[in-house]
Amino acid sequence: MPETNTALAQIFRDMSAMYQYMGGAERFRTLAYLKAARVIGALQADVTTYIKNNTLEDIDGIGAHIADKIKEFVKTGKIKKYEELKTEVPHELLETMQISGFGPQSLKAIHEKLGVNSKEELVKALQDGSISNIKGFGKKKVENMLRGLKLHKTVEDRMLLWQALELGDTITRELEKLKEIKQIEVAGSVRRRKETIGDIDVLVACQPEHRKKIARSFVSLPGVKEVLANGETKASITLGEKRRQVDLRLIDENEWGPALLYFTGSKEHNVHLRTIAKERGLKINEYGVFRLKDEKRLAGKTEEEIYKLLGFAWVPPEMREEHGELELAEKNKIPKLVELTDMKGDLHMHSNWSDGMLDIEELADFVLKNYKYQYIALTDHSKSERIAHGMDEKGFLKQLKAIAAVNKKPGKDFIKAGVEVDILNDGKLDLNDELLAQLDWVCASVHSGFKEDATGRLIKACENPYVCCIGHPSGRLIGKREAYPVDWPKVFKAAKQTGTAMEINAQPERMDLNDELAFAAREAGVMLTISTDSHNSDNYQFMKAGVYIARRAWCTADDILNTRSWKEIETFINRKRKKK
Repeated sequence: MPETNTALAQIFRDMSAMYQYMGGAERFRTLAYLKAARVIGALQADVTTYIKNNTLEDIDGIGAHIADKIKEFVKTGKIKKYEELKTEVPHELLETMQISGFGPQSLKAIHEKLGVNSKEELVKALQDGSISNIKGFGKKKVENMLRGLKLHKTVEDRMLLWQALELGDTITRELEKLKEIKQIEVAGSVRRRKETIGDIDVLVACQPEHRKKIARSFVSLPGVKEVLANGETKASITLGEKRRQVDLRLIDENEWGPALLYFTGSKEHNVHLRTIAKERGLKINEYGVFRLKDEKRLAGKTEEEIYKLLGFAWVPPEMREEHGELELAEKNKIPKLVELTDMKGDLHMHSNWSDGMLDIEELADFVLKNYKYQYIALTDHSKSERIAHGMDEKGFLKQLKAIAAVNKKPGKDFIKAGVEVDILNDGKLDLNDELLAQLDWVCASVHSGFKEDATGRLIKACENPYVCCIGHPSGRLIGKREAYPVDWPKVFKAAKQTGTAMEINAQPERMDLNDELAFAAREAGVMLTISTDSHNSDNYQFMKAGVYIARRAWCTADDILNTRSWKEIETFINRKRKKK
């Protein structure tokens, strides 16, 4: 993203948070600046281009007032109103407003009663009991706040997988410019596609005489904050404002296989392999496979060579978590895991008819140009989602006609008319069955009551004949909100019996179902979908993150509904509707 766009998007997010803190009277500004932040963040071109072309206000979500502030920032590097707001509200405290248990009213009371102005002061006040003295902050509320802070620490100390992938890609692209590098790959938990990442491990194969040059280039990468180590075989740096650690390992080409295996992990998988090797008179380390009796090196060029020598099929990195994968590999029964190229469509996305950034035609054009999909399902929000501009039945009937008009242009039925309908507290849906029966795809999701047990709500939604899929089923936001309580065996049983799919939502903060629940759903015979829940053009690329979750859940293409043609999906939908 262009630097100007990045800076403006952050300022507008901050202004939205400031107006939210100021209270309900500023709700319009809260939403307007939040939308502006999303719009600016999704722009492919530098915002200055729109100023030069006099088309800034043509962008949906950029009105005259916000356009003036964008021009002011481009001209002066500041926004006067933003600077004023920073003197009126404790802006350093507002980063906590997105953490579970820290609403604007709670923060305002803490600020006014205790003079707390920063997150650090807030943590201290919670720990020393000061907050407990404020009216309305009982033991349970304080416990919830402490639990929320602990949850948030996940994303402070660790990266989301998507962030780690982007950072890893940036590093490898830079280093690949060096002709001295023979092989390079990001290893560790990034290669295994775990949902959160601590440090990033980059493995490089080269000639020994080239190690110093490569290490120098590594420690000189843009954004380096600190050089932790710079040796012959290892260099370590911290990158970015959050000082994420990246370790570079420099190895010989003939050590590539064992080093990649060793530094990919998991530790438990590697220990099991080493134990089996020892039983067979062999020794494995990061330098190769050796015969114990005479230390003769038997393998080391590739991972495949090592697994084969031990009598195993190669194990995909996503499966190396000591969940029985070596037992399968010994029998040559490793499944052919689903791949990104298997995906034939995306079944969850939003347009500007609710809280998306693109209109229907722009959305269709972008996907057709950049993805080899056979279909997409447009799933805007239903009426309960007021903050997301959810629609009622009349709105969706109007949208049906708009979708039909857009589909005429590519000359095929590319966009499927759908909805992300709210599952209400009693398990009923936010739209009537008469409307749902007219839609091609119905995704039902919980967007409220996150602390209540959702088992009954999810089961009742599964029992509705028009619900095709349950969206982001656990409701968690990594580092922000815990999943609501659910009896998953009961829900998966209901999904299987009713023919309802469960979604793997690929949004980086959701990744929901996670790998463990997706594994359990697959084992229970539940059909899964992988969807991006896209709100702007950048989001469609999240599909690969969803595929990674499915691979960690040992899913094949047969386990994922949207690896199939639309005709096959219609068969799935009609089979459920006929049960009615």
